[in-house]
Amino acid sequence: MRKTWEKAARAALAAAALAATGVGAQQKSAIEEIERYRAALGDGNPAELWEARGDAIWKEKRGPKNASLEQCDLGLGPGIVRGAYTVLPKYFADTNKVEDLESRLVSCMVMLQGFTPEQAKKDPYGGPGKKVAMDALVAFVTSESRGLPMKVAGTHPKEVEAYDLGRQIFFHRGGPYDFSCATCHGVNNQRIRLQDLPNLLNPRDAKKAYTSWPAYRVSQGEVRSFQWRLLDCFRQQRFPELEFTSPASIALTMFLAKNSNGGTFDAPAIKR
Repeated sequence: MRKTWEKAARAALAAAALAATGVGAQQKSAIEEIERYRAALGDGNPAELWEARGDAIWKEKRGPKNASLEQCDLGLGPGIVRGAYTVLPKYFADTNKVEDLESRLVSCMVMLQGFTPEQAKKDPYGGPGKKVAMDALVAFVTSESRGLPMKVAGTHPKEVEAYDLGRQIFFHRGGPYDFSCATCHGVNNQRIRLQDLPNLLNPRDAKKAYTSWPAYRVSQGEVRSFQWRLLDCFRQQRFPELEFTSPASIALTMFLAKNSNGGTFDAPAIKR
């Protein structure tokens, strides 16, 4: 009887091990298929249309001052676009604030073109039948950093303060589900349906994830900025709506951007 029981136990353990191996193989196969799907999507990115439109808007004379954005200082000096996104967010003395790309574009539209802050922030996200300047400008500016390493300094006292605040926001739990950013993005090997969830506390995942935004969303037919990505994450957590270019959004961006330092920027990307 004892030998029979031991044989049964060994057989059960073997079956469990085989099943686990099968599940692991299925997961690996699913991940490989998803990567092949993404690679196929990347052949001919429609975001190029947004980039071209953003280039034109950057040079277009607009606003009460009838001026272009060509002298906008994005962090590397007036008019320098190449590589600018790799150093953002950062502290700007002329506004005495830490700014990400979108908030800096708003500041330049106010200072150079004469728009009011309300006008510059109006309709920040495009949608079906609605093409907005901000999405195009973000696509253009970020495309000029493609292939360059992220190098957010984060050394100015206000940058340090923003990073620390962003970290607190990342781990803050709340809402009806008691979620935080870390609930989905603070653990290895998690996925929702076909979407793998990068662990943004893991340097490898943080670099890969942050450097692939903004992105053209195939399911929406739109280029989506990083500010939009944060807004949508807050929506999925059932948090109050994240205000466009708010200090909270910039602080969270600072935390995630600095954690991606050393990663090669490769956006606007293309996502499902």
